[in-house]
Amino acid sequence: MEFVNPGFLYGLFTISIPIIIHLFNFRRFKKIYFSNVSFLKELKQQTQKQSRLKHLLILIMRILAIAAMVLAFAQPYFPVSKNIIQPDEKNAVSIYVDNSFSMQAASEQGILLDEAKDKAKEVASVYKSSDLFQLLTNDFEGRHQRFVSREEFLDLIDEIKISPVVKSLPEIVSRQQFLFEGNPSKAKTAYLISDFQRDFLNRDLPAMDSSLNILFIPLESINKDNLYIDSCWFETPVHQLNQNAELKVSIKNSSAKSFEKIPVKLMINGKQKALASFDIKENGSTEVVLPYTNYDNGIQNAELEINDFTINFDDKLWFSYYVSSLTPILCINGNDENVFLNSLFKKDSLFRFENVNEGNIGYSDFSKYQLIILNELRSVSSGLIQQLIPFVHNGGSLVVLPFGRPDGPEYSALLKSFNAGSYGQLDTTDTKISYINLEHPLYSNVFDEIPENLDLPVVFQHFPIQLESRTKQETLLELQSRGPFLNVFQVEKGKVYLFAVPFNTDFSNFTRHAIFVPTLFKIAISSVIEEILYYSIGENEVINIGNIELGNEEVLHLKMLNSDFDVIPEHRRQNSSIDLFTRGQISQAGNYELVKGDQAMKGISFNYDRAESDMVFYSSDMLKQYITEKKLNNIQVLTPTGKPFVQTLSEYSQGIRLWKLFVILALAFLLAEALLLRFLK
Repeated sequence: MEFVNPGFLYGLFTISIPIIIHLFNFRRFKKIYFSNVSFLKELKQQTQKQSRLKHLLILIMRILAIAAMVLAFAQPYFPVSKNIIQPDEKNAVSIYVDNSFSMQAASEQGILLDEAKDKAKEVASVYKSSDLFQLLTNDFEGRHQRFVSREEFLDLIDEIKISPVVKSLPEIVSRQQFLFEGNPSKAKTAYLISDFQRDFLNRDLPAMDSSLNILFIPLESINKDNLYIDSCWFETPVHQLNQNAELKVSIKNSSAKSFEKIPVKLMINGKQKALASFDIKENGSTEVVLPYTNYDNGIQNAELEINDFTINFDDKLWFSYYVSSLTPILCINGNDENVFLNSLFKKDSLFRFENVNEGNIGYSDFSKYQLIILNELRSVSSGLIQQLIPFVHNGGSLVVLPFGRPDGPEYSALLKSFNAGSYGQLDTTDTKISYINLEHPLYSNVFDEIPENLDLPVVFQHFPIQLESRTKQETLLELQSRGPFLNVFQVEKGKVYLFAVPFNTDFSNFTRHAIFVPTLFKIAISSVIEEILYYSIGENEVINIGNIELGNEEVLHLKMLNSDFDVIPEHRRQNSSIDLFTRGQISQAGNYELVKGDQAMKGISFNYDRAESDMVFYSSDMLKQYITEKKLNNIQVLTPTGKPFVQTLSEYSQGIRLWKLFVILALAFLLAEALLLRFLK
């Protein structure tokens, strides 16, 4: 047993007061004359014995009452292994209240978030009013980054609302440690009130201050069932007018029961485009395919929806993409225009094909194209190279057709800037293409059936493509000599296609072969810059929007569809593209449009983080096991004991307090004394 105020134990010396009074309580006896002395003597002996017993019992009650009152003021307690609250010092307390979407689930006391807020208030009530408190939520709001009084802290708790932002345990603990560094208090304690989802503890904790005490307070929901849309994607990133599209949707079931005939609906620009149903097993996942046709060009704002009657923040998934009527292609010619390229692209309504001579290049227009073809350039200037680098890095595709001596320094500088190998000296040996990489997306769905003796193009002469180590490349067409005929190099967001021959019949019959059309057609189609369908709120703070020309006084607005929400996001130009910084301005999922003046430039969609959708949680025992495995000696778990939470917390953090017991005992002893005086004759 220990004492909060051991100085009060000196009050036990007051026990001597009733003892002294008892010893020196002399009484004056009154003489009474009585005729029968023998009878009086017998009565006197009996009365003295009873009086001594009565006085002794009263003395004991008084001593015990005084001792109990002194001990009550000294506040005895049975300590726990490590006392968290220091009554003699000013305590600094940081309390994290999980306000993520999973805290919308129902508990035995209502909504988990409401229970967490009540727990936070009860934690504060255990401390002195002079202690300092700091509130932390997933939002990391500026007003929560300081220590306040208990009254202000309680007001902040009442203002907590559900947030789409998701934080992990390491992020929370790191922020709490950072805030404690600026606080001079020696007694520092961090409380984490959460449902402790599995993803919340998916990373290791940072190095922690050994003087910091951390207490986990786990909450448990009644219903852990959740059916949700996890993600969606297109097999081909190219969206063209009046062409079929297939949207694939991943749906997950985080519950112990299966579902049948659940509908999933696709809406695009406010109109229903597709409808399907699915069956899904318990704790399983399924993939739903939604086919439809793009009949409109421009920005397509889409929405997927299912019906789940438990947790519904993840029942919708918003995404957006762009349908282009024409794919812009620029061909830079060293000599004359290439007749084969003109025949392929100029007569096709899907492409806008433009030719320009190498001496008349408009570098500022590069951002308007998705594919640039270098057709037998006699020289490759450093200026052209400097403009092609950001074009490819930002997602553009580049096709290189060699001419003359491509093994010279000019072509070498071009290819070196993309780490795309180099050209060797002209090889005049007759050979042929012997291999097609059918596993590459460029040739997917091109051939219904491949014959055993496939007639492939013949090559009369070529410039060998020499590869370097650590090059991100794939061979699409290969010669019998094992040398590449067509290689593709992944460069940042873009691609560089390197041919071993120009499109000239003196070098090969490739341009007259049936494989020429699908190869160039798929290169052009796949050159469309792949757009990100959607972003997660709180996760993607930087969004690249490509190149948008802005005047000196023009600004970009981010507007939510069917809403008055309108913000001006921070943007920075990086080379020929622009990066947007949301800075936590987006808090509601939905479809947004990036607007310049009155013109919608781009569709941007935001969704809530699906990390909160997986309804798997750590129990108290699992948390203790986690703490033991990680050897986190300064972290403890507050487990339910059946007692009121305040009492459990008080005992856990301050030890088992006994002052109330001694107050009750003091009153009991005083009552016993009164009864002795009243009834014992």
